Amino acid sequence: MALKNGKHIVAEIEGVRATVVESGLSESRALFLKELLRNNGFEVKMEKDKAKDGTLLETWILGVTDLEFNPMIRVYEQKIRRPDGHPVTPAYWNQWAVDPDLPYWMVVK
Repeated sequence: MALKNGKHIVAEIEGVRATVVESGLSESRALFLKELLRNNGFEVKMEKDKAKDGTLLETWILGVTDLEFNPMIRVYEQKIRRPDGHPVTPAYWNQWAVDPDLPYWMVVK
């Protein structure tokens, strides 16, 4: 998951340079993050992953055109909002089924 790695990666997605938010995603996870980031005003780019030989894989890569975006910083600084207006927690970002009122430092996965 992107929140375990603070590394900043830039790649070309849909022909545009973008900050990679996550790669190797299932389609449902990619669509979840796409909607979440679009609701927060980011321009999101998403396409199928490619193997080294150029063949398409069944996983997706998702990025935003904001080249300074870092999901770890944005989530932990509570700068990304859910559709209901509450800040996104690491548990929400990772789609873990936990109590939303539980402080992030008490979530163990």
